[in-house]
Amino acid sequence: MSEAGATPAAASESAAAVNDPAWRIVDGEPDYDVVVIGGGPAGLSAALNLVRARKRTLVLDSNRPRHSATLVSHGFLTRDGVSPLDLRQLARDEVSGYAEAEIQFALVSSVEQEDEHFRVRASGVRGSADRDVTARRVVVTAGLAETLPRIQGIRSYYGTALHSCLECDGYDKRDQPLAMIGETDDLAERALLLTSWSDTVTAFTNGSDVALSVVGEETLLAAGVTVERRPIAEITGDRTGMTGITLDDGTALDIRAGFIRPVWTAPLDYLAALPLDRDDDGLVRIDSVGRTSLPGVYAAGDITPPGPQQLIVAAGAGAKVSAAILADAIHAKR
Repeated sequence: MSEAGATPAAASESAAAVNDPAWRIVDGEPDYDVVVIGGGPAGLSAALNLVRARKRTLVLDSNRPRHSATLVSHGFLTRDGVSPLDLRQLARDEVSGYAEAEIQFALVSSVEQEDEHFRVRASGVRGSADRDVTARRVVVTAGLAETLPRIQGIRSYYGTALHSCLECDGYDKRDQPLAMIGETDDLAERALLLTSWSDTVTAFTNGSDVALSVVGEETLLAAGVTVERRPIAEITGDRTGMTGITLDDGTALDIRAGFIRPVWTAPLDYLAALPLDRDDDGLVRIDSVGRTSLPGVYAAGDITPPGPQQLIVAAGAGAKVSAAILADAIHAKR
């Protein structure tokens, strides 16, 4: 059993034993104590704490992170400025160093409850094998899908000049004219938040009927935020980066950075067989420690209300879920 003080060779040997397809638990028992769906900060944080509590844990990750366009992440203690890809790799390496852990790239296709256990099926990606396993408990930490406004050039600068997380990237765009582009009802609120980093903020509705109430618009104007309702024709730029925003009528605005409010959706068709309580946005409702409405199923991260948050918040949520699982496991033995 690998502990923090185990040698790298011993940890590697133990991990190899778990990853061997021939490895199985005794007959009549599920293959794993826990299956974690999603290998981002929430899922890997939960997995790390679970394997350190000696729970046999399988992490299934589709390798399709929502923040794949982001080059640098911020706000994570000891890792401020790290690449999100590097952060995930560091976390995977830490988790897989334990004998109780297994991590595989696979896209989950279904989760079903069978008596007291759960059956999880997944299709392998990047050359991995398909999986069909059982577990005592399931943790859902898979991320969201996001749709950007349909504007020419917007994807070319998403992750460099344009971002979606104000808390993550606002500091690096400080004290320059900034755009807040979106077509959702919370556009006004996000534009107001952006004034923490810049005195020159323009809220672009992109010609949509976004619900900027009279009171909301007056509040924006009072805060120095300009409201631009004309559609955006193009985000312009060159090799140096984003150079401006051109409106449908040909007006060119010298705004070289900003933020986007994507539309987020929860791709959870694989959970259709489970009676999980979800909110109006399709996010999985949980209690204060990550329990869903179905005993044995837990959730953490972006897939739970209020949706996307900083990486460090997701990691903390994963740790809370692991603690809830351990408490529930003890109570189940009584």
